[in-house]
Amino acid sequence: MNPAVVGSGTQTAVIIAFLVFIGVSLLLCALVGPEGDSVADFYTANRTLTPFQNGLALSGDYISAATMLGTTGIVAMSGYDGFALAFSTVLALGVLLLLARPLRNAGRYTLGDILALRADGAAPRIAAAVVTLAVSLPFLVVQLSGAGSATALLLGLTSAGAQQFCTALIGALMICYTVLGGMKGTSLVQIVKVVLTLGTVLTVSMVVLNHFHWNIDTLLTAAAHGSGQAGGYLHPGAEFGSGAEGRLDFIGLQVAVVLGAGCMPHMIMRVNAAPNGTAARRSTRYAVGMVGAFCLAVAVIGLGAAALVGDRMIGAVNPNGQAALLLLSSGLLGGTGTAGGGALFTAVACAVFVTVLAVVAGITLAAAAALAHDLSAHAVRRGQLSQAKEVRLVRWSVLAVGLAGITMAMAAQGYNVQFLSSLAVAVAASAVLPALVYSLFWNRYNRTGLLWTVYGGLITTVGLQLFSPTVSGSPVALFPHLDFHWFPLQTPALISVPAAFLLGWIGSRRGRHKAAASGPGFSAVQSRILLGTDPDPANQLADAHRLGQVR
Repeated sequence: MNPAVVGSGTQTAVIIAFLVFIGVSLLLCALVGPEGDSVADFYTANRTLTPFQNGLALSGDYISAATMLGTTGIVAMSGYDGFALAFSTVLALGVLLLLARPLRNAGRYTLGDILALRADGAAPRIAAAVVTLAVSLPFLVVQLSGAGSATALLLGLTSAGAQQFCTALIGALMICYTVLGGMKGTSLVQIVKVVLTLGTVLTVSMVVLNHFHWNIDTLLTAAAHGSGQAGGYLHPGAEFGSGAEGRLDFIGLQVAVVLGAGCMPHMIMRVNAAPNGTAARRSTRYAVGMVGAFCLAVAVIGLGAAALVGDRMIGAVNPNGQAALLLLSSGLLGGTGTAGGGALFTAVACAVFVTVLAVVAGITLAAAAALAHDLSAHAVRRGQLSQAKEVRLVRWSVLAVGLAGITMAMAAQGYNVQFLSSLAVAVAASAVLPALVYSLFWNRYNRTGLLWTVYGGLITTVGLQLFSPTVSGSPVALFPHLDFHWFPLQTPALISVPAAFLLGWIGSRRGRHKAAASGPGFSAVQSRILLGTDPDPANQLADAHRLGQVR
């Protein structure tokens, strides 16, 4: 985005708004953060959020900058393919809705708590930590890298150094939010983010519709003309091509998003923050409605960007179209030189900024919890780590994950790393979802099957992605001047998801003679999965105290 598009007065307003939000949100995180050294308080806010509050926070965890900026750009430049992606984004929460009750009943804090139900020992916890980091770190790099570039442009800065500085700044704020606030503080930020973001995109979409006199046909015609694709804009193939490989890429991305986006570790951790399985399902229903409204508004905004800005200007600023929302908002209501236009652009800029901060905080908390709770407290210390020490450890883990994400995001400046978003959801679809489905619903699932599912799905996904056109052999690849790809598809989900389910079945068959010695078996945990009854007496007592049943 050309900084000249935005007047100096609007840039000043954006900076002031950023500073006010940062100051207020940090203060609130410090005030509402964990009061003591309670693991439940830090990981799940003691499950004190109401279903509506948790639904708002779940929506905040789910709506990322990739959805807000990336999907808008794809709609603006590719039409039909963007609409399909927005629909898949909502549909993915439908998958989570089906799993929400058993997930909450079976889980306590992290993904590892669920996987450990079907197998004893350190191996399930280590596998959970590995796959959590494999999902979280790529997604964190994409969010921080894109956030640094977008924030720098919003502030009128264009140099690579300025973008890296903004990346480091956002990463540092992310660490502060998570360390100070834990789940309760990050939930508050997520709730504020959803209210601001949803209100902003709905306002922009209504301004766009009003510009075209609320005539959808006129908007679609103008968008098709502005996209430069005329009749092809409302037909599939603009994003991936109309050939056989393009169709398979399109289907593969939909599969990855639908099956993986709702099963990412930070989403599972958010579901575990609900008081019980019924509340978890209610929270997810609220989230489906809010994300549905958000994606509908994003589709309208994408059409407005194509119609009023045009694909040439959008593509000139960012080939992926991620500047479409900012360019559109800078020209509405008379432009940023007017009071209304300046206020609208400032609101959009703040919504983008808040979206990035909130999402990366949730991802960081989930990754740090995997390191502290699954890897250290259980895999290494065998559950003998005190709560006070675990809380201190998770705070140090937040710092470690945050610094790793900042370093990788700064190193990624100048490279096309957008494929990491699809890689993250593909890993979740290929390694997390099959393990969850088998763990919750298949009575013959065992330790061998679990490990084959998680590691097999992870290795298959990453291996195929490494040799795909997104990494080499393409002008828009990570390494455009190299060519070592042999896998033709951009997203490996069509292969990796069935492979993970198959590996889980084969592994369980091979390991069935060891099942009795490796875990408690399905019958011992079935009541917990169905009813939320924890077989561990210590955990039963802790839950009873929390719910006020024991005094």
